[in-house]
Amino acid sequence: MKLSILDLAFIAAGSNAGEALKGTLDLARHGEKWGYERFWLAEHHNMVGIASAATAVAIGYVAGGTSTIRVGAGGIMLPNHSPLVIAEQFGTLESLYPGRIDLGLGRAPGSDGHTTRALRRSPAAAENFPQDVMELQALFGPVQEGQKVQAVPGTGLNVPLWILGSSLFGARLAAMLGLPYAFASHFAPAALMDALALYRREFRPSAQLQQPYAMAGVNVFAAATDREAQRLFSSVQKQFANLVRGVPGQLAPPIDDIDSYWSPMEKAQVSSMLACSFVGNPERVGDELQQFVEQTGVDEVMVVSAIHDHDARLESYRLIAPGSG
Repeated sequence: MKLSILDLAFIAAGSNAGEALKGTLDLARHGEKWGYERFWLAEHHNMVGIASAATAVAIGYVAGGTSTIRVGAGGIMLPNHSPLVIAEQFGTLESLYPGRIDLGLGRAPGSDGHTTRALRRSPAAAENFPQDVMELQALFGPVQEGQKVQAVPGTGLNVPLWILGSSLFGARLAAMLGLPYAFASHFAPAALMDALALYRREFRPSAQLQQPYAMAGVNVFAAATDREAQRLFSSVQKQFANLVRGVPGQLAPPIDDIDSYWSPMEKAQVSSMLACSFVGNPERVGDELQQFVEQTGVDEVMVVSAIHDHDARLESYRLIAPGSG
């Protein structure tokens, strides 16, 4: 089973962005040692609990502090940017850390309407996502005769692109372009099986990829006992309940009784969003992850562990690591 790590540089309550990013690098270094395939960071804006907004900068920090693990974006929200700027940013990263950089691309803005306007973008920019992806591909390709604009660095580097999504739109685009596909089942699992089936059915080979390659995101909270793992899980349950309430915040400490925190309606909504979560002792989590891979047929699993305490987060990743036996 191929396992990778998705990190949003969660800012724990009582901490700050600097400490969160230091924790991100520490996790990446441990993940490299434990045999994880890749380490991705995600673009989010105007969120007080996430420190990965300047995603390319954070990727450079992690790549510069590690040696072999692939590092990348899971993802860059392309409607927030011009393809040229992203080609230059990731061309720079690929030039500094050759053969180690991934570029996952999402169509969602990763922010609210006010933030979209602050980014000087239009909500309609998402409609150009397929064209922007192809423009980005061209910027990473060889120079064409008569081409007046190049990404420097970027041209000819062929940085691997991924399409991210939580609906059939991304699956269809990834299949059409012959790109690997990553599904955001760690927070929006409803269309997972339909999207994977569509992607495999409509996939067209490309210069980058000859066969379909799919990855799915899952939440993992592993600890020595099921009870402790459930307690760790309560932090992200509280975080999602707060999102439902419209009051996002920093990653809160865990509690013993999550049912004392949320209403039945909030519990149902959050539980649906977090359906792809594996919580318990290492044996239980390992078995459930294996069943998930068998059911979905995914080639790789991207693990998200939003755990308030950094040491407990490291331990969760260690307990399920590819090299753990």
